Amino acid sequence: MTQAGNETAGMALQPAALAGKYLTFRLADEEYGLPIMKVQEIIGMMRVTPLPRLPHNVRGVINLRGRIIPTIELRTTFGLEQTPDTEKTCIIVVDIAGRAGKVSAGIIVDEVAEVIYIGADEVNGAPQFGAHPNTQFILGVGIVKGGVKILLDVEKVLLSGGTMKAA
Repeated sequence: MTQAGNETAGMALQPAALAGKYLTFRLADEEYGLPIMKVQEIIGMMRVTPLPRLPHNVRGVINLRGRIIPTIELRTTFGLEQTPDTEKTCIIVVDIAGRAGKVSAGIIVDEVAEVIYIGADEVNGAPQFGAHPNTQFILGVGIVKGGVKILLDVEKVLLSGGTMKAA
């Protein structure tokens, strides 16, 4: 596991500790990155079976080679407008730490971009906005080739707001 996947007792990581490889993807007009060590695989959009009484951002579950994987709408999680799936819509299967070990989850994104290395000189800590904005899921911000990549702590994205439980 990379240092980007670790955080010590609520302390924010130093920007240099965030350097490493990230899978980048798009939601709306923004580009995000996940530490590559959290990504299990990328699959094309497939049938998602809805289940009753789930949080509003959980689309349902998929059957991935016999494994049942909960699947999260990242657009809804981030409060973005829903759009129909396209040929570029895909599911990123990630591993997050649970009490009983690793738990897999799928996150639905508009489009996967690329795997990139973000160096220590290209990463900044999470922005501070004051008051109480919910930015705890942002590891930092990468500036790569003039573009901004929002680096996500996928565990906090999925575990905050009741989306998933740390099983």
